[in-house]
Amino acid sequence: MSRLRVAVIGAGVWGRNHVRTLASLPDVELAAVCDTSPGQREALRRQYAGVMITDDLGEALGRAEAAVVATPATTHASVTRSVIERGLPVLVEKPFATSVADAEEVAEAAAARGVPVLVGHLLLFHPAVERLRSMIRAGELGTVFYVYSQRVNLGQVRPDENALWSFGPHDVSVAVHLLGRPPVRVAAQGMSYLQPGIEDVVFLTMNFETGMMAHVQMSWLDPHKERRLTVVGSKRMVVFDDMQPREKLKIYDKGVDRPPEYASYGESLAIREGDISIPRIPNVEPLTAELKHFVAVARGDEAPRATAADGVEVVRVLAVAAQSLLEGGRPVAIDAARPAVR
Repeated sequence: MSRLRVAVIGAGVWGRNHVRTLASLPDVELAAVCDTSPGQREALRRQYAGVMITDDLGEALGRAEAAVVATPATTHASVTRSVIERGLPVLVEKPFATSVADAEEVAEAAAARGVPVLVGHLLLFHPAVERLRSMIRAGELGTVFYVYSQRVNLGQVRPDENALWSFGPHDVSVAVHLLGRPPVRVAAQGMSYLQPGIEDVVFLTMNFETGMMAHVQMSWLDPHKERRLTVVGSKRMVVFDDMQPREKLKIYDKGVDRPPEYASYGESLAIREGDISIPRIPNVEPLTAELKHFVAVARGDEAPRATAADGVEVVRVLAVAAQSLLEGGRPVAIDAARPAVR
């Protein structure tokens, strides 16, 4: 089987990771890299001799059978539409778009052309998240009560998007993925300390129709670098700490039990302190897993995960959260008629 010719559009901080990873895949030919920065192009030419390096989008797409879009977030929708118009399968980085209207337009264009479109919800390909989702679906945690996550560090400060749009797609997509449905109401509060009008820190709360709740802390102005997710269930609790080099998932056999019979209210609830188990998680780079999946989808060998519909759902949550942010944290309802994401 011939190698799939893939172009990368946008070679900034994250785009270069796509370039590096695609160049290492044996069944992929890095066909072209497109970037508007002369400095970036010169650096790429030195590193990837023989690969077309250009600032012409049409020229890059003309060499490819599929494309990865890693341009600035505000251009995702327009660049992705250009790829779809050529009939090429495309993986577009998060956020899928910066407005619900743009996200829906991209999804509709892809459906009309029959073009596979994947969105870069990277953590859905993390083996720890996959393990956690299978545990939830198998009922190993009991009833999930709530989840909360922290995605904080010092830098990288972005001039074109706030912490909600920069970090939020990760944790919103994971919450929807784990809980099996989008929230029905969100509230967000944040502050702009470094740049006027661009929130450096955001606290997002999502409420679900089932009574579950998810809370996310996002900041690039924090002394710690944290990438942690906690899931609290009626039987067990789980912590996913992506900053740990090996023990990324810890399962706590802890909870509060209610005996079937009790003499007084004080005896009705009992704390259960059980063991802590640390399952073995495969050492797989999520970006490699995501791009291998994209190649398989482009070849027609696998059904897509993290689809355009998923991208639209996450953008809808972020857009409503942005509205709440502007209104000082007022809870805002999301259209409850939307179907759950599967």
